Amino acid sequence: MNLRPRRRQSVDINMAPLIDVVFLLLIFFMVSTTFKDEARLRVQLPEAQGESKPEEAPEMLRIVIDRAGHFYLNDQALVDEKPLTLVRALTGALQERQPRVLSEAETPSVLIQADANTPHQAVMTAMDAASQAGLVRIAFAATRPEGVAP
Repeated sequence: MNLRPRRRQSVDINMAPLIDVVFLLLIFFMVSTTFKDEARLRVQLPEAQGESKPEEAPEMLRIVIDRAGHFYLNDQALVDEKPLTLVRALTGALQERQPRVLSEAETPSVLIQADANTPHQAVMTAMDAASQAGLVRIAFAATRPEGVAP
């Protein structure tokens, strides 16, 4: 008769099959998941319903950007769409208006008129060029929605 207590075998959980199953599930969900293509979203830009333009508008430099991304400074077309060209044109327009150094309060503001279908990069380029030329007051032109009284 064997009266010695039996040693229980230690319980050992094998983790390798569990890890294999988790990886297979991960691969399955990664392959079967579809991701939305954010580039295909159509964005409707908002319209402005703010105050109308004052009678006496302050002196402004107008940057017009057409739908192709071409820049026009005060109705004069620029030779290319490079930011440096726009910076030079803005600096030249400032020098023509007042050749002396202007304080921040005296510098004219910049009005950016961009087509609704203008690439966002073109608007950002215009803002950056105005900042590099020392123009800190920037305004954006908008149209009033139809049916809204001024």
